[in-house]
Amino acid sequence: MVPALLAGCDRRPDSGPVIVSAIGGAPRLSDPVRGRPDTAGRLLLDAAAEGLVRFDANGQIEPGLAERWIVIDQGMSYIFRLRDARWSDGSRVEAEQVVAQLRRQIASGSRNPLAPFLTAVDEIVTMTPQVIEVRLRRARPDLLKLFAQPELALWRDGTSGGAGPMRVVQEGKRSLLLRPAFDPGRADPEDQRQTRPEQDVRLIGERAARAIVRFAARDSDYVAGGSFADWPLVTFAAIAPANVRTDPAAGLFGFAIVHRDGFLAEAQNRAAISGAIDRVAVTGAVMQGWEPAERILPDTLDSTVPPALPGWSLLTPDQRREQARARVAAYGMPVTLRIALPAGPGATILYAQVAASLLAAGITPQRVGMAEDADLRLIDQVAPYDSARWYLANACAMCGDEARTALIAARDAPTLAERSRLIAVADAALAIDTAFIPIARPLRWSLVAMRLRQWRPNTRAWHPLNRLRDDTR
Repeated sequence: MVPALLAGCDRRPDSGPVIVSAIGGAPRLSDPVRGRPDTAGRLLLDAAAEGLVRFDANGQIEPGLAERWIVIDQGMSYIFRLRDARWSDGSRVEAEQVVAQLRRQIASGSRNPLAPFLTAVDEIVTMTPQVIEVRLRRARPDLLKLFAQPELALWRDGTSGGAGPMRVVQEGKRSLLLRPAFDPGRADPEDQRQTRPEQDVRLIGERAARAIVRFAARDSDYVAGGSFADWPLVTFAAIAPANVRTDPAAGLFGFAIVHRDGFLAEAQNRAAISGAIDRVAVTGAVMQGWEPAERILPDTLDSTVPPALPGWSLLTPDQRREQARARVAAYGMPVTLRIALPAGPGATILYAQVAASLLAAGITPQRVGMAEDADLRLIDQVAPYDSARWYLANACAMCGDEARTALIAARDAPTLAERSRLIAVADAALAIDTAFIPIARPLRWSLVAMRLRQWRPNTRAWHPLNRLRDDTR
């Protein structure tokens, strides 16, 4: 299909189910919650199996299973009152069931990717059949943002969901049909007993190219989960500008240094590589206006001082390249770096620009897949909450003892003030250690039909399926 045929204004009617293409694998009912689910799995979890709280269209906290909550004991205790909710099989949600599932989700050894950031939780207890308490070892102001993540949605084993705002009513090979759940606790029962087709959502998991073509042909209403890797396909398809949306996503986008041997054994060599990469060329080649980054933290967040900058940030681009060439020459042996990247035209463009910077410094680059052994591995993650410790912990895949010790101390700090001080120490140590090479903020894009009037850009890059149309709950 030629680009001219794909262009034009959005004129699709607001009728029938909302068709959503999620870039990645097909949504599966069997095990959507374990490990690291892709876009379709996370959307399914959020729609059919909410947690205590959830995100609204603006990325703000709204009630989920909990209809209200209070924070007491100077932030050391969260008490949640559950609404009158039903599991997907029609049985009543009880506090003991919620407590048991949450305990499994955050237990030591859990495969849940958020478990390492919930170590402040001391215990979760049942107070009454409708009230639970989350007791903390240390105060955590961002606890609700973690509980709102799809990874902490409560999916009941042996069923087709949890107690989410939607129910799975049809399962196909690569798609699911979801319908708003009847919920007498949230609206007039007579209003929600009968739903209209426009309130249904058909969730499809498919490759980016197929999803974009489907949208351009007006056979879908929303493409979710777009990243830098597939962005060039949007440009080629010539989608109407009004339908192309990007999120101001906060998070990490850059290279974790996987091995600390050979040329990468010395911090000065790692820093020289980081400084040699032309970030403006890298980001501009993928998408005009994609802002580069030279530091790990996007802002002060909960640190006591502004983000630490690498020493090379004060040098000119020519000085950075010369410094890298000098370090390679001083090493005295050929330097080859394996760079792990995902598939996709955006990743190919990014690799070409990074490779050009490394070749200019006398380093031979080699592209490998994300599952292969590598020296540099791309990290592309949206931050689930606004804590500097999340950024530093994820950037510290392989960091030095000083930075790691400071991070552990920050995690275990008895007060928020001491935690903020130790986060600043860890940030400064990581800037010197150069265990991570920041490149930019994560790039997240969507294709959105005009009928989806509730879609809002937000820093979480998260858009719940029940918050796409004005009347969908």
